[in-house]
Amino acid sequence: MSAARQSLVIVGAGPRATGVLERIAANAQDDGGHGLLLDVHLVDPYPPGAGRIWRHEQSPLLWMNSQAQDVTLFTDDTVQVEGPVRPGPALHEWAGIDGRVFADRRSQGRYLRWVYEKAVAALPDGVVVHHHARRALRVDGPRDGRQQVWLEGRTRPLLGDAVLLAQGHLDAELDDEQRELRAYALRNGLVHLPPDFTADSDLSALAPGQDVLVRGFGLAFIDLMVLLTEGRGGRYEGDRYIPSGREPVLHVGSRRGVPYHSKIGYDWDAAAGERPPLPRFLGPAEIDELLARPDGFDFRADVWPLIDKELGYAHYHRLFTAHPERTAMAWADFEEKYAASAPLGAELHALVASAVPDPADRLDLAALDHPLAGVRHTSHDDLQAGLRSYITADLERRHDPAHSPDLAVFIGLLSVYGQVMRLGDIGDWWHGFFSYLASGPPGPRLRQLLALSRAGVVKFVGADMRVSAEDGVFRATGATVPGHVVQARALVEARLPHPTLARTRDRLLRELHADGALATPAGLLAVDPDDGRVLYRDGGAHPRRFALGPHTNARGAGGFTRPRTNSPSFRQNDATARAILAFLRDLSCRAGAA
Repeated sequence: MSAARQSLVIVGAGPRATGVLERIAANAQDDGGHGLLLDVHLVDPYPPGAGRIWRHEQSPLLWMNSQAQDVTLFTDDTVQVEGPVRPGPALHEWAGIDGRVFADRRSQGRYLRWVYEKAVAALPDGVVVHHHARRALRVDGPRDGRQQVWLEGRTRPLLGDAVLLAQGHLDAELDDEQRELRAYALRNGLVHLPPDFTADSDLSALAPGQDVLVRGFGLAFIDLMVLLTEGRGGRYEGDRYIPSGREPVLHVGSRRGVPYHSKIGYDWDAAAGERPPLPRFLGPAEIDELLARPDGFDFRADVWPLIDKELGYAHYHRLFTAHPERTAMAWADFEEKYAASAPLGAELHALVASAVPDPADRLDLAALDHPLAGVRHTSHDDLQAGLRSYITADLERRHDPAHSPDLAVFIGLLSVYGQVMRLGDIGDWWHGFFSYLASGPPGPRLRQLLALSRAGVVKFVGADMRVSAEDGVFRATGATVPGHVVQARALVEARLPHPTLARTRDRLLRELHADGALATPAGLLAVDPDDGRVLYRDGGAHPRRFALGPHTNARGAGGFTRPRTNSPSFRQNDATARAILAFLRDLSCRAGAA
């Protein structure tokens, strides 16, 4: 009598699902497959590998936000996983392009498709992958029995011995403010575009020459800027933008009032010297201590001081070892005193002040987070010139190895990110701060922004942007030019949706939550940090349901990552793949013994 085939249903077929599939193949092959007979059902209306975000059907003008050399889905010898390491090419090696290029998203989609096909080909002979180009609507079934995954347009469910929820980035229902703004726009014949993935937004309602308020100055704004300028026929001639005449006028502001910092335009080889030895003050031992506290921990009081000290250590290690002429103390003496000083304390502050004469060489994370704090301009035109000077200075600094402590801080941020992921849901502020410093736009995009500002296509509102809806229009004010008001008949929220379990448009996750799945304080799906099993409000972990990705507290570092950084994503993917395989093997053994 032949063994029964088992079934794994993976909801989502983008890079996170591809990464788990690669880890299933690696771990299954490593132990010879053990006669694994398995049907893997990938459920996603978008193409496997690329998924929604990286699919081919989007504008070729949209770029990745990482250099091609910083993108991989393959493990290497820095990755600490229980499963086997299976090296493979990064994007630039696979595509045969310059590693410093910011490839377009279509190219990344082709790379992801190739990785997916390679992972499928590496699966044992008894494993067959099926793609269902549909949406998953719900999952049910007993904890001790097969799960039923219901699909859009099908009357019978897929049956799965285990289910992995890897939907990736999700849409969300509007919150109270956005619903009020939408209703106001409908009543007054205005245009309101709520948070969305810019590549999927219908921008046709934004008319040529129309004033448009844009709230948000991160990566979603950069995409919006591209689609409404080059995407409408404009072009660049050197540092000049030549309008097509079809562009609206974008009035952009945010809490900080400035764009994310430019990507650093040099690598460590250009900067030369030793990398900071990290982690130093925020490593596994410190995370273990925080997790062991019976009363829990507070991010601002307990975690942020350690982050500040860790990033400061990275900064000053680089400054003292690469630019000793800008310091007034031997590194060994500074390091000893720095280690003995309490984070964020007066002693540490005094040490830095005495050892680093120029305040410009000191790391001030609070000032970085509030770049326009206290800055006031007397006119709107002065603000435009001031912001252009700020962006120009940022571009020059981020492309100058003389400021290589910035690169050391970037490396420190990657180290910190990998550690704090173990803490689970620590709120959105940290992720936003990380992105602002470490995941900003490519330098060429900011040079384009400067050209658009000079051409009058983009205008800056300043910090602490406030939007009101009154007198039949939208109005925006900012703290940087007190009293100045911008009026418009269109408002774009240039940021991604925040899909909590209560507000996600993903019906499966909403129903999962209604059936008892635990939500974190920030509304994310709670999963076991060790293996990704879905946690429930009764205190247990579901033995057959797993989840990874941005809708969970196991967000990791995304579906793909930089090579040679021991990415938490790879660790999560491997642990979850091994847990799924172990569960299926145990299930098979029990069935054989029955």
